[in-house]
Amino acid sequence: MIEDCTALILAGGESRRMGQDKANLVLDGQTLLQRMVNIVQPLFAEVIVSVRQPRREVALPQVCDNPTQAGPLAGLTAGLERAKTRWVFAVACDMPFITPALIEYLARQRADWQAVVPRVGGYPQPLAAFYAAACLPAVHDCLEGNGKHSLRALLDTLPVRYVSEDEMRVTDTELASFFDLDTPQDVRQAMRQR
Repeated sequence: MIEDCTALILAGGESRRMGQDKANLVLDGQTLLQRMVNIVQPLFAEVIVSVRQPRREVALPQVCDNPTQAGPLAGLTAGLERAKTRWVFAVACDMPFITPALIEYLARQRADWQAVVPRVGGYPQPLAAFYAAACLPAVHDCLEGNGKHSLRALLDTLPVRYVSEDEMRVTDTELASFFDLDTPQDVRQAMRQR
């Protein structure tokens, strides 16, 4: 169990490229949301689901994005405000192959940082990352500021521990954890891989 941390599953996206609600897509007999719940629930004492509107089919605590805000940053904000722990692990529901071993490895990197973020292909992966509750003022500033209202803009303002591909390959040799389902083609590829 990863102590002093809440898992936050982001399931409130608009799924424009997919053309349907990604959280309810079925892979290996489970919706993507249920699959993610099954991955993170054994690792964290509390799991929260971030949604745009309440989902009746979800038995876990839910937080709704502020209707005046949009995107994953709004979901992270709602989750950080709701969590009672010092840390939140934010993960998108469309990453069906993320491994518990990788999550545990990232958790061990937290130390005195305000965020622990994987970097794959030279890009940060802010939706498979740990965020300290202490970064909530910076999150609010990012949402209310005149700049970009994105997770990547937020990371530019925080002390971040970026975790390299080489480090993560110890627990996930192919980095399959970072295969996310954005389009119908991604879903077909995921079904072929299973």
